[in-house]
Amino acid sequence: MTGFRQAQIDLDAVTANIRHLRAIIGTPHVIAVVKADAYGHGAVPVARAALAGGADWLGTADIDEALALRAAGIDAPLLCWLHPAGADFAAALAGSIDLGVSSAAQLAEIADAAGPATAQVHLKLDTGLSRNGIAEADWEATFAHASELERAGKIAVRGIFSHLSNASATDDRAALGVFTRGLALADAAGLTPDLVHLAATAAAIDMPDTRFNTVRIGIGMYGLSPFDDRSSAALGLTPVMTLSAQVAAVRRVAAGSGVSYDYTYRTTDESTLVLVPLGYADGIPRQASGAGIVSIGGHHFRVAGRIAMDQFVVDVGNCAVAVGDEVVVFGDPAVGVASASDWATAAGTINYEIVTRIGSRVQRRYPV
Repeated sequence: MTGFRQAQIDLDAVTANIRHLRAIIGTPHVIAVVKADAYGHGAVPVARAALAGGADWLGTADIDEALALRAAGIDAPLLCWLHPAGADFAAALAGSIDLGVSSAAQLAEIADAAGPATAQVHLKLDTGLSRNGIAEADWEATFAHASELERAGKIAVRGIFSHLSNASATDDRAALGVFTRGLALADAAGLTPDLVHLAATAAAIDMPDTRFNTVRIGIGMYGLSPFDDRSSAALGLTPVMTLSAQVAAVRRVAAGSGVSYDYTYRTTDESTLVLVPLGYADGIPRQASGAGIVSIGGHHFRVAGRIAMDQFVVDVGNCAVAVGDEVVVFGDPAVGVASASDWATAAGTINYEIVTRIGSRVQRRYPV
């Protein structure tokens, strides 16, 4: 049923957010990150909207995500960087997809997969996040090997990149220093990448010296703030996703009625309970039970009791609500509804998780 559960995606907001961030950041290149189905918003339409806003590259985590964009007819430059053992590098290279390299072994595998062609690679350096990336102890040897492979026409080092921790300004500045040292070693090995990228949304906004000539924009493109102390509006961004559902049931109950599992909530007076057909199977965090705020008819109501797999309840008191009425879970707070960040606070998590976890039962709609 149309509207029973839906996430409305404002693609014009994607375009505007990219255009706004590009204007204030000013780098020649912007990589729009559309991994995880564009943070739950829909990779193909979001990728097109981001390109329309001035992004000139797209980024995904894995090869399958990148190939899906190619299959949809998107031919923009594309980078993916997280590869399991046995990754199909040949398929990626056949699709003109640039590959992130996080170890000397990966570099050799990609060069072998290229055959007579030249693989376009971005060397990822571990600068302190302790996740993916070439370990600092291996930089010189890996750079030397990359330079040798480049001279042989097996690879082209199109980029060098890393990722900050956002732990503190001190930690990020230390990582910047490590990255700069890595760039100097790469240069000494004869590597001259076209793209140098360290900053994602937070650093791109707050740390100009981390921008180099390329930034990766993820959460900001979706109109959400990466900061605890600044809202989307303060950053000039518009939230892209509005999550809503239709009221599935309405019942009048007596004072003292228990609501949902464990009866963590009981009505204090005779009241009206409204059933919302969204639950943790749809990405509504159970941790927000008793805390998440929704809007119905312009009024705000708190989740009453436990969020279940498929549904949750709100106590609307004596407000008139009918089956089929719209319930807005989150969206743009500028129009008077809760934000994804509000739900993140209620669940003790981050806004990234709130939007990316929205499940497949929720219909994505892209109004024209």
